[in-house]
Amino acid sequence: MCVKWRLFCDSAVYPILANTVLAIHATFVAFVVLTVPCIYLGKFLNWQWVRIYWLRIAHLVGICIVVAQAWAGVICPLTTLEMWLREKAGIATYGESFIEHWLQQIIYWNFPAWVFICIYSIFALLVIYTWYVVPPTKGKNRGFIAT
Repeated sequence: MCVKWRLFCDSAVYPILANTVLAIHATFVAFVVLTVPCIYLGKFLNWQWVRIYWLRIAHLVGICIVVAQAWAGVICPLTTLEMWLREKAGIATYGESFIEHWLQQIIYWNFPAWVFICIYSIFALLVIYTWYVVPPTKGKNRGFIAT
């Protein structure tokens, strides 16, 4: 009974965990990429939340981690974890579900490493420039800002 339960858990849990890591990874990518246009749109629409200091720090740290990994030639730990979970589950391809397929298409592109290093670095410079164009709020209103 214990062996059967373990086999069931291995076959059922690993794919769920792998897809969860993929969703977290896609969410992280969306956060890093979509925050910049939101900041600029927020500047013109007077959205105060785009100036939240901790949000802007998290955004800057996020893109800096991506750039550092790219320059160091390190594979993202989320990618490594997802692949390990898929291997444990015995999943060879990503064609398991519609959402999984499209998340893979959005996140993983087939370009040489230098292309990603350039894209990430230029994007990081844009994020840093954004700090000057739309500076975050400092001081007592560093959390959520009421309008």
